[in-house]
Amino acid sequence: MKVSIVTAVFNRAQTIEQAIESVTRQTYPDIEHILVDGASSDGTLDAIRRQMKPGMKIVSEPDEGIYYALNKGMQMATGEVIGIVHSDDFLAHDQVIERVALAFSNPHIDAVFGDLDYVKADDTDYVVRHWEAGVFEPKKLKRGWMPPHPALFLRRNVIDILGDYDTFYEIAADYEAVLRWFGKGGIRSAYIPEVLVKMRVGGASNGSIKRIMRKSWEDFHALRRHGVGRCRTLAMKNLRKVKQFVITN
Repeated sequence: MKVSIVTAVFNRAQTIEQAIESVTRQTYPDIEHILVDGASSDGTLDAIRRQMKPGMKIVSEPDEGIYYALNKGMQMATGEVIGIVHSDDFLAHDQVIERVALAFSNPHIDAVFGDLDYVKADDTDYVVRHWEAGVFEPKKLKRGWMPPHPALFLRRNVIDILGDYDTFYEIAADYEAVLRWFGKGGIRSAYIPEVLVKMRVGGASNGSIKRIMRKSWEDFHALRRHGVGRCRTLAMKNLRKVKQFVITN
C-alpha cells in the first residue's frame, strides 16, 4: 500500500530538512511526501528544494493556519494510509513507516499509533518528555486519553467518511478529531509500543498564557461537543502529562 506523509510548514528553514530527511531515509518503498508551505519568506522553500526526491510534492501559497494546510495536504494525498510529519518533528528511525504499514496489513485496522518523545530544540538527543500512549480502549477517552497526534496514522477512508480537521479550532483541532474518530466514529486501532516520532519542544499550543487558555477552552468545547466529558476529563487530560516528565536522561 502507498503511505502518504503530509508536512505543513511555514518559515522553518532551520528544521524542515531534518523532517524531510527522516522521511526519505525510510526503508518502506512506497511513500508519497506532500509538503504544504504557507508562502514562507525565510529560505524554507530553498531548503525543501535541496531535499527534493521522487515521490515528493510541494505547494506553496498563503493559507489560514496549520489545520487548513494539513487538510489541503490530505486532500492531495493518493495513499491508502496518511500520516503527518510536522516541520519541527522527525521520524524516530528508518523503519517507522515499514512497521506502520505492517500493522495496517490487518484489513480491520483503521488507525495505527505509537509513542512520542519531546526533545530539546537545540539538542534532539535530549529527551524532555516521553509520551507513552498505551493500547486504546473507548473508556479511556473520558479519562483524558488521546494518542500522540504526530505519531498517528490513518486509513484514507477514515478521513473520507468521518471528516478532516475542523478549522473552527485554532489549536485543538487534532484533539477534536481524535474524539470524533475514536469516539463516535468507533475506528479500530493498533498500538506500536515504541517511539515513532520525535518532536521539538515549543509548539504553538503552549507559546504563551493566552495560547494555553485558548487551548483549554477549545479542549473543553470539543469534549462537550462530543459528549465525552467536561471539567474532570479536561483535568485528567492535563494531569496525564505530569508523569511524562519523570524520565532519566
